[in-house]
Amino acid sequence: MTTQIHYQHIRNATARLTYAGVTFLIDPYLGEKGAYAGFEGTVNSELRNPLIDLPFSIAETLKGVDAIIITHTHDDHWDEAAQKHLPKDLPMFVQNAGDARLIRSQGFQNVQVMGQGTAFQGVTMFKTGGQHGTDQMYSIPMLAEIAGDAMGVVFTAPNQKTLYLVGDTLWNHHVEHALQTHRPDVLVLNAGQAKLQGFDGSLIMGREDVLLASQKMPNAQIITVHMDAVNHTTVTSEQMRQFVKENGLEKQVAVPKEGETVTC
Repeated sequence: MTTQIHYQHIRNATARLTYAGVTFLIDPYLGEKGAYAGFEGTVNSELRNPLIDLPFSIAETLKGVDAIIITHTHDDHWDEAAQKHLPKDLPMFVQNAGDARLIRSQGFQNVQVMGQGTAFQGVTMFKTGGQHGTDQMYSIPMLAEIAGDAMGVVFTAPNQKTLYLVGDTLWNHHVEHALQTHRPDVLVLNAGQAKLQGFDGSLIMGREDVLLASQKMPNAQIITVHMDAVNHTTVTSEQMRQFVKENGLEKQVAVPKEGETVTC
């Protein structure tokens, strides 16, 4: 029997995803407003992160969570507060051996590297690739190391819609391949267009990528997140809502507020 997908946007890329009856906490960024310095070398780095509060307590955020997915270990996806408050025995899925080694060193005991068909409680997950910045950024070794890798995840289960959590990436051949291979019914796009100082281009997607996704996947439901919460994003959720309205995408694209649940 098909069950509805519930995507509860918490803040930034942090979400509670209930898929086929299993609840995943995605990219936990749980620090108090202003707890951390802005990201050095990015736009608006004088601002302190997170820029906004959590919509509810950490305890409520963690209630009923079956597993954690960490797409990469940048501070706005895996912060000190998450490392402190998450139960050390919860199952965790990460993109590679390096991230697994780091998280195990922080005391977590049940860390697994995601592959092509990783099973958990009836859900099958597929790791997808991406590029967390432009070719120009990646041509500079130090920047390439800082940007690093960031996976996406495709969720599947028998008789369920397929959901593609695209992750921190620009639109590229990795994304195209995932769309063609999995034909997802639901897309979650990190679309705040985060930027470095002194560089053209972005670290993640923006408004035009949302339009492109709607054109390439006209029957898919699209959820846009990763706005408002960190200093270097340059597209706000209000700007995204206006863009969605101007392009007649209100029936296809959701721009949830913090704490809001999108049902698919």
